[in-house]
Order: sequence, then C-alpha cells, then structure tokens
Amino acid sequence: MKTNKGLTIIFITVLIDMIGFGLIIPILPTFAKGDLGASDFMVGALAASYSLFQFVFAPFWGGLSDRFGRRPIVLTSIVLMGLSYIVFAYSTHLYILFIARILGGIGAANISVAYAYISDITTPENRTKAFGTVGAAFGLGFIIGPVFGGIIKENYDILTLGYAAAGLSIFNFVLAYFFLPESLSVFDKSKSLFENPFSKIIRGFKTELIGSLLFINFVYISAFSMMTITAALLWKEHYFLTDEEVGYMFGFIGLLIVIIQGALIGPVNKWLGDMKMLILGVTLMMLGLLAMPFVPLELFIPLELIALALTAFGNSFLSTPAGSLISKNTSEKEQGTIMGTNQSMGSLGRIIGPLAGGALYGMGYTLPYIASAAIMLFVIGLCLRLSRISK
Repeated sequence: MKTNKGLTIIFITVLIDMIGFGLIIPILPTFAKGDLGASDFMVGALAASYSLFQFVFAPFWGGLSDRFGRRPIVLTSIVLMGLSYIVFAYSTHLYILFIARILGGIGAANISVAYAYISDITTPENRTKAFGTVGAAFGLGFIIGPVFGGIIKENYDILTLGYAAAGLSIFNFVLAYFFLPESLSVFDKSKSLFENPFSKIIRGFKTELIGSLLFINFVYISAFSMMTITAALLWKEHYFLTDEEVGYMFGFIGLLIVIIQGALIGPVNKWLGDMKMLILGVTLMMLGLLAMPFVPLELFIPLELIALALTAFGNSFLSTPAGSLISKNTSEKEQGTIMGTNQSMGSLGRIIGPLAGGALYGMGYTLPYIASAAIMLFVIGLCLRLSRISK
C-alpha cells in the first residue's frame, strides 16, 4: 500500500513539475528577446543556465537525500521551484530572469531524488515499469504545460503565467507534505554531498562502444536542445505565430512522443533491433531538423507538422535503443553508475545545445538547424561504425 501511495505521489510531483516547466518553455525565448531585449545568444544562455545548475546540483540533492531522507529534499526542491516561478513573474530585467532560471534549475535537480525514491520502494523486477510510469509524467507535462503556457501568455501576461506556475508548486507541496511517506529507513550520514559530476563521465569512456554511445546521447540531445530553444523564435519571427500557437506546436511534439513511446517503440524495436532502430532515429531527426526553417510560409501547415513529426519519431527511436545498448553492454555492478553517466551526458547536451543554438540563430535563423543536421549526419557514420564493433 505504501509503495503504491508513494509512487502515485512521486508521479504527480514530477507531472506538476513538468507542467510548470512546460508553461514557461514556449514563451521564454520570445519574452526574453522581445520584452527584455536579450540577444539571441543570451536567450540560449538563459536555457543553459537552468540546465547547468540542474547538472551541478543533481548529485548534491542525491547525496543530501541519502543523509536526511528523500521526503525533506523533495519538499525543499518544490519550494525552490515555486520561488523560481514567483521571481519569473516579476522579471522586469534580464538579470532577474536569470535568477529565476537558476533557482528553477536547482529545484529541478530533484529528479534524481525522485528516481532514488522509486528505487527505494520497488523491487528490481518492478523497477523498470515504475520508472516508465514516472517517465510518462515528463511526456504528459510537456503536452499540458506548453499549451496552457501559450494560452495564458497570449490572453493575460507574464505575472499571471508566473503565478499560475507558482500555484501548481503550492498544490504540489501540500500534496507531498501530507501524503508522501519517507522511503528510507536507514540514513547514510557518510554520503558525500559534493561529488564531482564529471568524474563518472570520465569513467564512462573506458570502452569505445560505451563511450561512443554516451557521446551519441550527448550530441543528439544537444541538437534537439538547439531546436527547442530557437523554435519559438523561428515560429514567431519568421512564420508569425502567436504565443498561443507556439504553445500548440510544442504540445504537438509532446503528444507525438507520448504516443510513440507508448505504442510504437516495442514493435519497431522487435522488428529492427537496437542498432538499426538507432540509425533510423538519427536519420529521421536529421531530416526533421533540417526541414524546419525551410518550410514555405504558405505551406507551414502541414509541412512544419511533418518536420516536427520526423523529429519526434527520431527522438524516440534514438533515445530508447541508445539506452538499451548502453545497459546491455554494461556489467551488472556498473549499471547504476553508467546509466547515471548517460543522464549526465544528456544534461551537458542541454547546456551546450542552447548556447550553440542561440549563437547560431543570431548569425542566421537557419544555421542551428543546418548545424544540427550536419551533426546528425556525423552520428550516422558513428552508428555504422558501432554496428560493426557490436557484432
């Protein structure tokens, strides 16, 4: 009973976190640039600052939760997320917006604690299913958040949007405070709080196969992040979409990813196998990203939706087999370490991608997409090499 209750509350906690995050995503670039005068590079830096502090604080929150329990850390992180949204609501200057994103990144590092909580309350044979259930919260949040974020911004203002997200955090805190039980019975007071986040990454590159797969994860998330931070600017400045319509576009991506992950990944993986599915995913993402800025204005619908669909299919077909291949080629005793390293590489991609995307967009609005496609082409070559190594 305790397991079901704890898993349900963690699912709701992650879902509400992702809805709050999604509320901000579609309007952050255009708000920073149009209202606060940020350059294209600074727009990328805003997104990167969030991911940077999430990357740095994830092991800190994890260590702290081993020492003092999961529950107080989850509650603390929810408070930080709520504060970040309130600061966001009053972002009348660019530096205030940076403070809001940094606070949000520190709070969002609680994802590592959420997964640790699930590990505490589930048996090994049920753990993958539990992780998948919580993973679904990410997809649902990315559908609901951007759609409502765009609607609120278009019809109200930033103050209303910030308080709407903060209100979700208040609800989240109350729910977790009263209903989330502690999952640890023994606390590790010797646990290090300041583990070097790069140390596991270095260890992960000991073999060519695992190192290459980790690198692929980093590169594809960097490319995908270039798109997510510049897409709102592309759609608003060159295709004249409203904030509400931008929200619908992001919601469309989220909806497709949830459908693909839920219904298609298994059958396609059974048909193609991990390596062929990985190559297909990279190819689809390359084509989708390359097409996005070159769609004619008069054919935006349906051609842009087709480009986004290719990107969504590519994202799903790439990430799942990459993680599976890493797991299958890692010894049992190193599973946790290597999978954690894979998450860290993804976090680094979400730092580098927005910085590069913002800078390239400032030089030419098509450049982030051309660069992403070129990187994906390189990754296809790397995948073909890996297919020979792994045989």
